Amino acid sequence: MGRFPQALGRKGSKKWIQKLINEKPEMLNFEIIRKLNLPRKEKIHWLSPLKDDEYAEYRDEEFLERLGIGLEIVTLSDFWPDGGPQWDGLGRSSSGNLFLVEAKSHIDEMISTMQAKSKESRKKICDSLEKTKQFLNARPEVEWSSVFYQYANRLSHLYLLKQLNQLPAYLVFVYFINDLEMKGPKTIDEWKGAIKLLRSYMGIRRHKLQNFITELFIDVSGL
Repeated sequence: MGRFPQALGRKGSKKWIQKLINEKPEMLNFEIIRKLNLPRKEKIHWLSPLKDDEYAEYRDEEFLERLGIGLEIVTLSDFWPDGGPQWDGLGRSSSGNLFLVEAKSHIDEMISTMQAKSKESRKKICDSLEKTKQFLNARPEVEWSSVFYQYANRLSHLYLLKQLNQLPAYLVFVYFINDLEMKGPKTIDEWKGAIKLLRSYMGIRRHKLQNFITELFIDVSGL
């Protein structure tokens, strides 16, 4: 199963993304529409994590079902094994645009490595990461399954939806500021420095999907 009910977030990015989507969705919507230059009349309906859905997060085929889509050109099972990205948030707009959300409240959350164990799963993941890397013309010598693996697999899923299946998908990174409990960044510049390092390491400073990705900086003091 790819639906995962969550407890009410008590700290960190889980707490803040739940509060943002359930209590201040207009703040999130305004920033997304502004940063992506979408029509002002666009209305975004958030599908997760919702209080009346046990704050559930979704992955695998269930995240596609939650968005109300199917992949008819390249299927998810052909692209990625079970146990793929578990999305912090999912949304769909009045015009059919799809929004995949990844949230962070401190810089250490950006660092991760591939955890798949089986040879078949690791091969499928590495093949898809490599295809994404080639499409973006990223540095070929960099191994995307380590260091910034989570960012890489989110980027790969945008590639799957947007490029391979021609769906109107967007990737939204929400970076929270002033999460003092988690010793998170206090300024946008701190986050931007970490993001610049990530992009430089991965070799993706400018790429073909950049217009479908946005980075939002939300101060938790406003939540």
